[in-house]
Amino acid sequence: MLSPMKIALLGYGRMGREVEKAALARNHEICLVIDISNTRELNEKNLAMADMAIDFSTPDSAYENIITCFQSGTPIVCGTTGWLARFDEVKKMCTEKGHAFFYASNFSLGVNILFSLNRYLARIMNNFNDYDCSIEEVHHIHKLDAPSGTAITLARDLLEALDRKLQWELNQASEPSSLKISAIRENEVPGTHTITYDSAVDSIAIRHSAKNRTGLAQGAVLAAEFLLGKKGYYTMSDLLGF
Repeated sequence: MLSPMKIALLGYGRMGREVEKAALARNHEICLVIDISNTRELNEKNLAMADMAIDFSTPDSAYENIITCFQSGTPIVCGTTGWLARFDEVKKMCTEKGHAFFYASNFSLGVNILFSLNRYLARIMNNFNDYDCSIEEVHHIHKLDAPSGTAITLARDLLEALDRKLQWELNQASEPSSLKISAIRENEVPGTHTITYDSAVDSIAIRHSAKNRTGLAQGAVLAAEFLLGKKGYYTMSDLLGF
C-alpha cells in the first residue's frame, strides 16, 4: 500500500481545492498551502516539510514556483498552463540537474484518451486534403490563459501530423496553412475541447467535455504518487502507458 505523502499545494483556487479533496481522500496530508496572500512562505525551509509539491497556480508564478522546488529538492507536479515559453528551460534544468518534474496540460484520463485519438485521426486525415481542421475550446470566464494548454497540446500534435498545417492561430486562420483555435470563455464551463475536420460534403469531429474538475484533481494526485522517489521529467504518457 502506498505510504501517505506530505503535499505542498501551490495555488489554492478552484483546482487547488479540488486537489486537496482528492489528496485527502487518498490519505495524503496537506502540509503547506501557498496562495496569493502568502507567496513569501514558498521557500526552502517550508518545502523541507513536503514530500511533493502540486502546482495549480497562475501563469505568472508557475515558473518561479518550479525553480524554488528544484532548489529545495522537492519533486513537483505542475498543471498550470500559460507559462510554456520557459518550458524547455525547465525541462533541461530538470534532466541535467537530476530534479523530479511531472507536467501535463491536462490530468484528466478522458482528455489523455482524446490526445491519443487526436494523433491517430490526424495521421489518417493527413491523406485527405479536402478537409480543413480546426480546434474549439470552451472554458469558464475565470480562466486566465487562452488558448488553453490542452488546446495547445492538441494543436501541436496536429501540426506534427498534418502536412498542410504549419502553425496555429488564435481565433483566426489568416491563411490555409494556419490551424484555427477558437477560445471561448463562457459561464462556469469546466472545459470542452473539439477537433473538427470539415469538407464541402461532411464533417468529422471528436470532443471531450468535462463535467467537473474532479478528474483533473484525481489525475494530479496519481501523478504525484507516480513521481515520488523518481528523478527526471515525466508526462501522462509515462503514467498511463499510452
